[in-house]
Amino acid sequence: MVAALTASCFFVQPHESFLLFGCMAIAAGHVFAELASVNYNAMLLQISTPKSIGRISGFGWSAGYLGGIVALLIVYYGLIAPKVGLFGVTSQDGLTYRVVALFSAAWIIIFSLPVLFAVPDNPGADRQPRAGFVHSYAELFRTIRRLAKTQPHTLYFLLSSAVFRDGLAAIFTFGAVIAVGSFGFAKGDVLIFAIAGNVVAAAGAISAGFLDDRLGPKKVIVLSLVGLLASGTVLLFSHGKTVFWIFGLLLCLFVGPAQSSARTFVGRLAPAGQEGELFGLYATTGRAASFLAPVLFGAFIALFGAQRWGIIGILVVLLAGLLMLLPVKAPEHRAAR
Repeated sequence: MVAALTASCFFVQPHESFLLFGCMAIAAGHVFAELASVNYNAMLLQISTPKSIGRISGFGWSAGYLGGIVALLIVYYGLIAPKVGLFGVTSQDGLTYRVVALFSAAWIIIFSLPVLFAVPDNPGADRQPRAGFVHSYAELFRTIRRLAKTQPHTLYFLLSSAVFRDGLAAIFTFGAVIAVGSFGFAKGDVLIFAIAGNVVAAAGAISAGFLDDRLGPKKVIVLSLVGLLASGTVLLFSHGKTVFWIFGLLLCLFVGPAQSSARTFVGRLAPAGQEGELFGLYATTGRAASFLAPVLFGAFIALFGAQRWGIIGILVVLLAGLLMLLPVKAPEHRAAR
């Protein structure tokens, strides 16, 4: 469904009458992508052990960063940059960008095949009765109440991670905006920085995977958030491209470890047979808090009248997530050797 909805964006032409269709296709695609990601994350426990989960999660995040860069380079230099791209594609009727939708759909299908064919699926539990829309939300709140009574630190982590993950997402969402609007980057500079940033984030995710297995995910997340807060504070009071290159890449270095170890934290907490349920809550709480950083980013810009002050909004979200995380009891783990 994600591939089909992505491919349907090929039919969105650069006219106002296609706007609603395009928005609906992208929104629906995000819904199905979230459904897939819940089960995808839960599969982490099928292909790892308590001693290797950090390394495998880190490798997965790293592969995602590097794969995204390869796709971006193919699209940019093969379709967007040339006047006549691959297969004779031109910019007439927005064809340059519409073909990107077909490329992305094919990319999704091709790189989903190894997961579908190579990873064995766990046998399903006894079939449960189907739940309607209202009943599903009632079950959700029952699960939250149960966690509050029996596994309170699991619930605390879900809440804290929802906050700091929104801050992590904001770094990539608003990073290019800040680079152009506050540090004088041209569009070409942003592309080069995006490539470098993803490579650095990939290296950080792989390195942190080993630390995760040795030290535990909480320590990796705390160190990463502290590094993000320090780097972001320097950027807030700095000017010039050189400073942004240095501390912007440091931000990227710390984002990957925080994302990867947040996933392993949930994996280490999940009771056998409840992996999908817990990762579903992980996704749900994350989406519920996804308004925080954008709202605060805009609020601080409106308050101080300059774009760079929006960085404070992101820092506030990261700091709040860190403070909420500190009292959470770390899951037990056996150090890798």
